[in-house]
Amino acid sequence: MSSHSILANVETFLKQPLASFIDGKMKESTGQPTMDVFNPATGEPLTQVNICQIEDLNQAVENAHAAFVDQRWSGMRPADREKALYKLSELLLKHGETLAQLETLNQGKSIHISRAVEVQSTAEYIRYIAGWVTKITGDTFDVSIAVPPGAKYTAYTKKEPLGVVAAIAPWNFPLAIAAWKSIPALAAGCSVVLKPAHETPLTALYLAQLALEAGIPAGVFNVLVGADGAIGQKLVEHPLIRKVTFTGSTAVGKLVGKAAVEHMAHFSLELGGKNPMIIMDDVDVPTAVGGIMMGAFLNSGQVCAAASRIYIHEKNYAAIKDAVIGAVKGLVIGSGLDEKVQIHPVTSLKQKESILCHIQTAKNEGAEVHSADISNHTHGFFVPPTVVTDAKTGNSILKQEVFGPVITLVSFKDADEAIALANDSEYGLAASLWTNNLNNTMNMVPKIQAGTVWVNSHVPLDPAMPFGGVKQSGIGREFGKTSVESFTETKTVCIAH
Repeated sequence: MSSHSILANVETFLKQPLASFIDGKMKESTGQPTMDVFNPATGEPLTQVNICQIEDLNQAVENAHAAFVDQRWSGMRPADREKALYKLSELLLKHGETLAQLETLNQGKSIHISRAVEVQSTAEYIRYIAGWVTKITGDTFDVSIAVPPGAKYTAYTKKEPLGVVAAIAPWNFPLAIAAWKSIPALAAGCSVVLKPAHETPLTALYLAQLALEAGIPAGVFNVLVGADGAIGQKLVEHPLIRKVTFTGSTAVGKLVGKAAVEHMAHFSLELGGKNPMIIMDDVDVPTAVGGIMMGAFLNSGQVCAAASRIYIHEKNYAAIKDAVIGAVKGLVIGSGLDEKVQIHPVTSLKQKESILCHIQTAKNEGAEVHSADISNHTHGFFVPPTVVTDAKTGNSILKQEVFGPVITLVSFKDADEAIALANDSEYGLAASLWTNNLNNTMNMVPKIQAGTVWVNSHVPLDPAMPFGGVKQSGIGREFGKTSVESFTETKTVCIAH
């Protein structure tokens, strides 16, 4: 795909005034300051959006609250809310290529990933969550209340929507994670104020328009664009917010949690990861290399669950190391719109500089650094896919989240050492174990400190599989029934009769 094959409606969307989506429409843009939204492949501005102001935030939250109080969404029949969400999934597919191109232009990722993950998988996710709308249930109880003598009681619980939800999404999978944050809240009957990352606002705005078309009433789903961290903090602190769902860094997540607790809002945090991959001695070299390349370099490593610490049994370490370095140096690098490309730019100049700093620190600490050649890519936010070897325990590259196409290879002698190395991290989001030995699987998996442990794969998610971290990687879970229930309060009803 080349630039001349960009869809006409993508170009039309980019040329229109873009601003926060509040109460069913984009806010009037006259006189508001604007900010550039960049194309990572060129480093040039792609379009502009209005910068969210505090009055926009207040208006969005107040409109969402009004929509919740008058029950224009939660008061609909569950079957009708389910139908609206299902229609939203169909509209995503109908507008799929437009959304995919907007995502690749704005975030930089491969057009293949935009189509498969941001559009197709997100539509499947919305359909899955829509099915839970009609299945939100409480419980009944046989109680033993003894007063007054001879009294009879019936007791039960019901699940009720929390209210207004602040959904804060990151820049690595803008459309998909916006849906992960917003759709379960909508399924529970809540209203939503979504704040996408200021770098990647485009598909969130498009999603809001589709939600309105699907039958989700005005005011129920709002989007704040061009919002910086200060606006995000004010959103979390707003007294009408009843839950915050946040994906991002651990440092910011802690601030979000503290601010939510100040007014007793619920919160869930999906935070950083420094995810290990353990490759045992019974795994052949081609399988190991394929697993590493997929698990580590998907979306140029900009995946919270990406493998970044690769622990390889000493028996196969040398062979796997040489094969991985060769594979990484042979990757095709370029614009995400080019369907032949395997590694694309990272999302922002800030992220590019951060990754390059991590690579330089690894060199300074004495590690060997093996990087692909990106000399042909002097424009845009490109960083070289990199393999780090000979890192020592305690080196920064083994401790800090890089969030880019950089991995570290380390050898180990036995299962106990592998577990100790894998768990030597403040993070605990995800991990994978590669082995054909059932005993290895059953004995090692319980010892790995991670919210998700894959065996013989790394990264795949499913709407039915809970996902989230332990330790410094977060609180709460995305996906599954629990993701919907987390946006509800349990009300207990006790009737004497």
